[in-house]
Amino acid sequence: MNLQSIEQQLITFLQQGDKQAIRLIYQHYRRALFGVIMQIVKEEATAEDVLQESLVKIWQKRDTYSPDKGRIYTWMLNICRNSAIDKTRSKHFQRGQMTQSQDFFVSDSGGGQPQVQAKTDTLDMRSWVDRLQPEHREIISLLYFKGYTHQEASDELGLPLGTVKSRVRKALQVLRTWMSQ
Repeated sequence: MNLQSIEQQLITFLQQGDKQAIRLIYQHYRRALFGVIMQIVKEEATAEDVLQESLVKIWQKRDTYSPDKGRIYTWMLNICRNSAIDKTRSKHFQRGQMTQSQDFFVSDSGGGQPQVQAKTDTLDMRSWVDRLQPEHREIISLLYFKGYTHQEASDELGLPLGTVKSRVRKALQVLRTWMSQ
């Protein structure tokens, strides 16, 4: 069966409310959709969860697909991509990432007492950000440590969205320069 006939059959199943649509999606599109999700969330178990949530959303939103607006694959891809982005913006995911970024190594010092040592490369990030100019430091803190979107930071600070994006770009350039020295 070629891709065009699979897509047509999938569209027919979705329009008819036939649950075989999910089977077709899983058989023919799972790897591609999972790959896109994985690029965003970076964690296999989370990506699998997002894929399952996305399949449910595809089924629930099946009436919103219009062949006039594009291919079914593109429509499904956008649902998966948006679900992955939503997951990375969720407070639960953010807390999990912060916990993981503060990884600790436990080693045996030979005296029977384990030694706990923080990874210095993740703990130093805050000190780098603290060296930025106040207007850059504030935006980077909101975006990367508190999980705000650019729009949320813009609203919080009362700044135009373009100004927020410009300051982020400048701050990241400064950080890259400092860290490469």
